[in-house]
Parts: sequence; C-alpha cells; structure tokens
Amino acid sequence: MAALTIEKSKPLCSFSQPMTTLYLITQGCVNVRCPGGAYQIGTGDVAGICEICSDIHFLDYTALEDTTLMPYPLTGMDALDYLLQKHQNIAKLFVLSLFRQFNAMLEQNSLSEVNSAALYRKLQADCELYSSLCSQYNIQSRIPAEVEEIQPCLEETPDEWLNKYYFSLQRVYRGENSNILLQEPGLSLGVLRKGSLDLYKTYRVLDAQAQYRSKIVNCYFNPSGNDMFDSLTKLYYRLCQTGQESGELYDSIEQTLRLPEEYSLSPESQALPRVESFRKKVETLARPDKVSGTEESSDSDILRQLEGSLDTILDFAGLDRDKELSFREHVALYKAASDKSSTNDDCSRLRRTLTEEFHLLYSEVFERSLSVSDLPVPVRMFLYFGYVDEKLAGEDNCIILYRLACFMNASGQSGVYTFYDWLMAIYNGEKNPSRSELDEDFDDFLYQQKRKGTLSAAELTALENNSLEKVRYELQNLFPSANKVTFGRIPAYCPLFTSENVLKDLNTSFITPERISSALNMLKKIDFSAFYRETIDYEAYQSMNREPIHVEYLPDIILMPNAGIRGSLWQEIEGKKRNSPSRMILPIFYMENLDTAMVRMTGEFRWEMCKRIQSGRWNDVSEPSLTSEYFDFMQFYKKNNELTKDMKEKLQTSLIRAKNSFKEMFVRDYITWVLYEGNGSARLNKVARRILFMYCPFPASIDSTLEQNPMFSELLSRQKILNSQRVHKLEVLRQRLRNSATPIPDCLEQEIAFAARKPEGCE
Repeated sequence: MAALTIEKSKPLCSFSQPMTTLYLITQGCVNVRCPGGAYQIGTGDVAGICEICSDIHFLDYTALEDTTLMPYPLTGMDALDYLLQKHQNIAKLFVLSLFRQFNAMLEQNSLSEVNSAALYRKLQADCELYSSLCSQYNIQSRIPAEVEEIQPCLEETPDEWLNKYYFSLQRVYRGENSNILLQEPGLSLGVLRKGSLDLYKTYRVLDAQAQYRSKIVNCYFNPSGNDMFDSLTKLYYRLCQTGQESGELYDSIEQTLRLPEEYSLSPESQALPRVESFRKKVETLARPDKVSGTEESSDSDILRQLEGSLDTILDFAGLDRDKELSFREHVALYKAASDKSSTNDDCSRLRRTLTEEFHLLYSEVFERSLSVSDLPVPVRMFLYFGYVDEKLAGEDNCIILYRLACFMNASGQSGVYTFYDWLMAIYNGEKNPSRSELDEDFDDFLYQQKRKGTLSAAELTALENNSLEKVRYELQNLFPSANKVTFGRIPAYCPLFTSENVLKDLNTSFITPERISSALNMLKKIDFSAFYRETIDYEAYQSMNREPIHVEYLPDIILMPNAGIRGSLWQEIEGKKRNSPSRMILPIFYMENLDTAMVRMTGEFRWEMCKRIQSGRWNDVSEPSLTSEYFDFMQFYKKNNELTKDMKEKLQTSLIRAKNSFKEMFVRDYITWVLYEGNGSARLNKVARRILFMYCPFPASIDSTLEQNPMFSELLSRQKILNSQRVHKLEVLRQRLRNSATPIPDCLEQEIAFAARKPEGCE
C-alpha cells in the first residue's frame, strides 16, 4: 500500500466528505478542527479513527507541515475487524490514537464551557450596566428582544466519568499486558466503535456550545443593526455629548470590539466596519481641539440649514394651496403618531393618503428641478432619499443625508442610478421607461390610447418623443410599486424618510456603485455566465461563419428613495430588446446583506430570462432549458427515484413555505448554489445540483476545488468534455482565419474564453 504525502496547509479531508479511508500518520503533523476549537495529531495518530461510525467526516483535517500518510480503506466493519486481528501493532496504534483524540476533544469541551459561561456573564453584565445608565439619566432602554431568549447555560454536557475512563484505558493499552487485550477477537473493534460513538456525542455538545456562543455574539452584532453594540455605542455617544461619566461603559464596549476577531463573524454582520466607525468617532470625541468644536459647529450649521425643510421643499414645488395645506396637515399628524407603523385604521389611512400626496409632490418637484440649475440641499435630499422633515428624519440622520446629498453628482456610474438620476436619464433620452405591471412599455401604452380613441394620430406622434411624458409614465408605473417593494414592510409602508425606518447605520447601509460592483464581482466568480446572452455579431458575420457569440449585459440598478429591506428584479430586458440590460431595484439605504440580495435578484433574472427566451415552451421538458427541467423536477419530484424519502419530505416542506411557487423554489436553490455550493459546501439534492451545474456553470478557476468533492467530480468531467468540444470548434475556426490571412475578430477570442469558462474578470 503506497504512502501519501500531503503538502503543508493542504486539506486531508473535510467536513461532510464521505468517510471512506483511515490515514495513519507516519511523519508530520495535522490540525483537527472541531466546533469552536482545534487540536493536533502527529506521528502514530490516525486521521478519521474517531469517525468510523459515521458515513461522513464531521471534523476537518489540515496538514500543518508536509505530512506522510499510510491510507487504510474503510470498506466496512468486517474488513476493519480483520485488519485489527491480523495486525495487532496496527490495532494498538488505532486504539491509542482514538484515546488521545478523545481526551483532546474533552479538553476542548472544558475550554468551550468556560468560554460560553464567560460570554454569557459579559452579556448579562452589559445589560445590567446599560439598564442602570438608562435609568440614571432617564433614557429609554433599547435592549434587543433576542437577549431575553439567551439561557444561562446549556443542559447537555458530556458524561463526567468519560474522561477518567478513557485515560485509564489509555494506560492499560500502553502497559505490558496490552498484547493480551489485542489478541481478544473483536475487542479492539468494539473499543473503537464505542469510543467513536462517545466522541460523536462530545462533538455534538461542542457544536451546541459553539452555536450558543454564536447566538450570544449575534446579540452584539446582528446584520439588522438592532443589537447590543448599537445600543451601547449610542448610549456612549449620548453620554459624551452631555459630558456625563462613561468610563465603565467604554470599557465594556472595548471588550465588545474584540468579538468580531475572536469569533470570525461573517461579512454580512458588518461588524468590522462598525467597529472601525466607532474607533474613528471615539478619536474625534477625544481630540484636544474638540472644545473648539470644528466638527460640532459644522454639524450645527447643517442642522440650522435644514430647519424648516418641509417649507423649503413645498415652496420649491409650488403646489396648489389646498394640496400644500393638506400635505402639511398629514405630515404633522404623522410626526405626532406614537407608533408610525401601527396597523389600526386611522394610521393606515393616514399612510395611504401621505403616499398619494408624496408621489404627487415628487412629480412636481422633479419637473420643477428641470428648470433650476442649483437645487436647495433639502430638495436634493427629498429627491434622493424621500426626506421631508428634519424632525421625522432625526438629527444624526439629517447630517448624514445632507453630506451625502452634497456629493452625489455622478449619474449612472457603473449602471447604478439613484431614482432621480434614473428619471434624468429617461428625460435625456439615455434610457427608455420601464414596462408597466400590465407588461406595456411606453409605445404600447400610447398605441392602446390611440386604439381607444383617447389620442389622435397627431397627438400620438407628438407624445412618442416627448421626454417629459416618458418621465411621467415612469413616475406613474415604476415609482409607486417599486418604492413599496423595496421598502419591504408593506403594511407599514410610507415613503417619507423617518428615523424609525433606519435599522442600521446609514453610512454602512448606503448603496454605492462600488458596493454594487463588489457584489456583482462576488456573484460572477461563481456564476460567471449569469448576464451573458447569446447573439450574432453582424459586423463579423462572415468571418465568424455565422457562429453565435455570448455578450454580457450587466443590469441597471435603480436605487429607490427609501431605507428598505428588499431588492427585486423589475424587468429582465429593456422593452422588447432581448439583448439589453435587465433592471433591478434596491432601496438607496439597504438594511440587509447586499451580496445576498444581488444573488436573489440574479436568480429571479435567470428564471425570467429563460422564460422570455423559451416563450410559450418555457415549461416544456422536450425543449431542454433551465425552467423546463426545473419545472419538471419540481412537478414530479415525488416519483423521482434519485431522491431519498427524506429529500422528498424536505422538498414538500420547502414547497409549502414557497407557497407552491416553482420560481421561488428555484431562487432559493440558486442562492444556495452561489453562496454555498460554489464554495464547495454541498447543500442541494443531486437533481437540483445537476440542473444548476448545467445552466449556471462555475468558472474554470474553481475546478481544482470542485474536483476534490465527489459530488461534483462526475458533473465536472462531463462539463469539461462539452466545453472542450466547443473550444475545439472555435479554435479550428480561428486557425482557418489565420491560414486565410483574415483578421481574427475580438469577439472570437472572447467567445473562446467564454467557452473555456475563463471570461475576463472571473479569474
């Protein structure tokens, strides 16, 4: 049996991989990672011996140095029993290695219990300190509801006697009489199986403790921003501004700042940017020249400029007197409401009325802005963010909105538009209005009006190129629905910017072209072909020999003027042109994870684009496509022999949660595909994986990672064959052009890279 050599830092076997082989370490050192910790094994130890009663690995093994291994295939317990009885020296190594690893796992458990208890004590101490300070200074306490759900400790712990039991067994098997034990038939296998089962119970406790700590840390850094870190820091800022003693609170926050590094929080928590933001603000507060008040004076100046913002906006709009008085009255009622999200009839009616009046006001302000070169800042804030009143927005938010509005000049950068800039792009003829909910574009709408006799032929001709009418069409059809959709909380929707809707820091939630570009790059590193369309390059039609090519059309992102929690695909193409950018909508202040939102919107786009291309046969499985194969899979999953009973039950439950929407099921699978499967973490069933592998392929840059996973290797081999055939055909065409001294068009080189799954920007 040939030995294996694993290079330093390379994985030996990973979590969820099939358990097929035991590895005896003959030289080197391996790190074994378990929930919340790790331990090391070396020469004479066996990787995988703790998991012989499991079908998959539940531990991760990584070489800490160049390591030599002797593999022993694990085909079954009978084969393992035969090996142990035939080679007693091997049996002794296996048993002693299990004992050492079990004791190491128990040590990890003891440390884990200490860390869990310490973290819980910190949470309780922080809550007590926060409540005490709030009570002392008459400040409303805002402790997140999740904190109350945290229990003092976990009930499940490993049996205490196991530690001494396995230490004793270890001494016995190291002793002089160990050979007698090793000669007993079946004893070694029984000891190994018993130890493996006990170790798995300990692993489960460790995993539960890790999740318990994660739950506590999530109380400090929640993606929503409504967490203990937010409560503690806001209280600290307030105490500093009033000159109150805050040293003990600062010490507590300092300890909290170390949590993101200690527990490796995911990027979606925004923990590191929030920590950095706090440190910078503390430096500002602690500056010796703070008394001179340069920054505070600047903030004060801003707040003074924003006094009477509603008057400024209404004066600029020039509404009729009755409409102006009505809007003022309703804004005043809304400001006075104790619960602006209440679902009672009066509050709901008030929000609906404000929504209608806001849309009218927005239209009037936009049209007035076309004739004004320098807009007042409150008006810019209204157009960009839905800002209406400084008291509704809150002082801190006003300052941020003011500064953002002053520096927002670039329109359509990288396909990202604020809603105001989007309307300007339509007005300037750079973009066409979106389709309505009846799937009518602007030209269809005019034609229908002419057909009904509402418009004459002359009026139709005049309106076809009327820029202002196109803007009005967009304001009438896109604005009301898209603003409500992106806000997310439909029953509580009101388009006015209020501090109650700000769920996390505006600076970190503000959507910029750079953040969109980063999210798109993350997506394309997994699904590189998401926004490519098949087309014909008519300029190179002859030299390309009528060969189709793929061209990328990145989406237009429209940022609606609100602070919301949802993004959505608005339309998959522009008008009726298939080879055109899709349109996606997001709130300009997005309170959730942007990467996840971009993946969800792209999943919706993939589904709708396939339906658009396939037309009436989008669910006809005789015409293979993404939608037809997925539709067939979901329609007949109960009869699919490739799925286990458990998988079918999970699909049934998921389908109920998705309200029997096959599209929603696909979008959820697509999110899993990009966020997990693309990183080598298998989460999908084999049928969904096969469909997505075919129609949403990974780039070649991650082939080496996928090849190590048996769930992908067969699919990848088939895909490589198909890709190589396509590449070969294109290379033959390129060589033919070279032989005939014909210039090779750029689109051919780009298509070869696309066929090889190596397009520019996806490496």
